[in-house]
Amino acid sequence: MIEPRDLVANLCFELVPMKNVDAAIADLAVGSSVSVTCSPAKGLGATQDLVARLHELGHDVMPHIAARQVEDRDHVARLAAWIRSCGLSEVFVIAGDCPHPAGPYEDAISFLRDLFEHDTGLERVGVAAYPDGHPFVDRPTLHDALHAKQALFTAAGVRGSATTQMCFDADRIRTWLSVERCDGLTLPVVVGVPGVVERARLMRTGARIGVGASLRYLRKNRGMVAALLTPGGFDPTPIVTAVAGDAAELGVTGLHSYTFNSVAATRAWQEGLLASEVAGRAD
Repeated sequence: MIEPRDLVANLCFELVPMKNVDAAIADLAVGSSVSVTCSPAKGLGATQDLVARLHELGHDVMPHIAARQVEDRDHVARLAAWIRSCGLSEVFVIAGDCPHPAGPYEDAISFLRDLFEHDTGLERVGVAAYPDGHPFVDRPTLHDALHAKQALFTAAGVRGSATTQMCFDADRIRTWLSVERCDGLTLPVVVGVPGVVERARLMRTGARIGVGASLRYLRKNRGMVAALLTPGGFDPTPIVTAVAGDAAELGVTGLHSYTFNSVAATRAWQEGLLASEVAGRAD
């Protein structure tokens, strides 16, 4: 059985290239695992700049690459060379939210096929998974795409992983993953949870990025609202505890924290939970 502290110890902090990122970087522990998003507004260049900065500071950094922002095969070659020159061990590839692709890549898998033609030095590639659904893509298409990416990783001899979208409902995560495992999904899964984020910001941003079903679930369950939306911000502990019970069986290997750059509070939560788990075991 995997304990909650084992998942929390393997926590990746997601940063967003925006004006408050300097404070977020200052709040990271030395050698943190960090991912950097890629937004339509900022573009791939902003992601690359922030990745280089974090890498120089000694963090284990993973850039998001939005396929729809990649211009052509030459751009793929430049990205592959950049990945290798930075010594990155992992990237996270998504389709991205741009309504109109900058080049020929409509989705993550078409970009990955071309990326794998290059010697990037990558050890692992992460892709997205959607227990709560996607606002613009139906569930059968999401299912087929995830399994197609798994097949591509196998053919390319590359280790893959899947990180779930931000989700508030542990039962939904477990049910979705149980079905996927029965259907042949073998990729290790990292569960995406909100960081310790102020309530209004969390609800506002969650609605914008398409986790409406989970937000409705949260609103209907008033007891959970009281437990999770504390004065200090969202508390991910109940979700982590619930998921940990089945983590070994379902192949859950870690957590991805959607911090919205609220690193200090999320780090304090992580360290507090680790300390309490250790103290509990000692007692």
